[in-house]
Amino acid sequence: MLLVAVSGGIDSMCLVEKVRLEGGPFAIAHCNFHLRGEESDADEAFVRGWASKYGIECHVRHFDTLGHAASEKISTEMAARQLRYRWFGELCKEHGYEAVAVAHNANDNAETLILNLLRGTGLKGIIGMKKEGFIPDPDYADIPLRRPLLDMTREDIEAFAKEHGLQWREDHTNAENEYKRNKIRNLVFPVFKEINPSFIQTFNGDMKRFSEFVEAYPPETVAARGFMNGRGPLPEAVGGTRTEGPKVSGGYASTNSYTVQEEEWDGSSPVIQPKGMLIMDADKAGEYIEGHWEQGDWIRPLGAPGKKKLQDWFTDHHFNIEDKHAILLIKSKKDPSHVLAVAGFCIDHSVRVTAATERILRISIKND
Repeated sequence: MLLVAVSGGIDSMCLVEKVRLEGGPFAIAHCNFHLRGEESDADEAFVRGWASKYGIECHVRHFDTLGHAASEKISTEMAARQLRYRWFGELCKEHGYEAVAVAHNANDNAETLILNLLRGTGLKGIIGMKKEGFIPDPDYADIPLRRPLLDMTREDIEAFAKEHGLQWREDHTNAENEYKRNKIRNLVFPVFKEINPSFIQTFNGDMKRFSEFVEAYPPETVAARGFMNGRGPLPEAVGGTRTEGPKVSGGYASTNSYTVQEEEWDGSSPVIQPKGMLIMDADKAGEYIEGHWEQGDWIRPLGAPGKKKLQDWFTDHHFNIEDKHAILLIKSKKDPSHVLAVAGFCIDHSVRVTAATERILRISIKND
């Protein structure tokens, strides 16, 4: 039996109508994120009414989305994503649903591609979403996730809705540009459409071709996985070389090379950080830069109650002056004085790996 995620918008109403017309058993799930006041409640009432009309079981969950975002120090978009997928997984386990269907379409896929390119990505980031996958939550990663509308553009969906006389709810925030996706959808895509009216189909065709390439190039090594995700070294199999790291005279940071690699994280294994390696949450780290110590740098060491000047941290750990200037630091691009990791030693508390982590960064130091 299928569980269909229904927000009440045109995409999800198109999806649930297609599922209904197919005739198989299904239930629906609606998330009230309480982000739009009375409009959120009206969306819920609309979805409940549709389910009642057709005699479909309707699950509804209310979320404190802003509270979750604040406690986890993540964006509102990421908070909503985490909350809904975890709940979908819980519903599947509790009621025996075999898979979850969501209403992502070709336009959504194109938006994802642009977002991935803007934040920096490897091959895995330019294949976009797939029609068949799994719930992106470590506790429910064995539950299939389906995207039946992925080949449909927004124009296709609007035509289907008109043909079948569908009703849906409009989200006024879609016209606002607060979120990254909205900026791409409302400001960037109109320009792309002027240049190429079929750019959505073009992007999706390219993503499919990249996906075929990735499937023919399995990431069997850590180095390959780093390359696939865009931040590791190019695998030697395709002529890559390792990045040369700092030369340090002191005993603490003696090293001749390092790598910073990004990979998917399913939470199936414990976070083990052997000597010379750090593991941190890639999404929490966001855009980062590699650099060295400067006056004003600070860090909140993992598990520590508050932030600390890096100069004081160096003193506590008996770094000499050469080590201070040579040790590799991973810094926030948004605030370069905020040190996210001291290579080989510690990470900032804000980028710790949790149950919600989906992607990790491995910072490896190769000792002499």
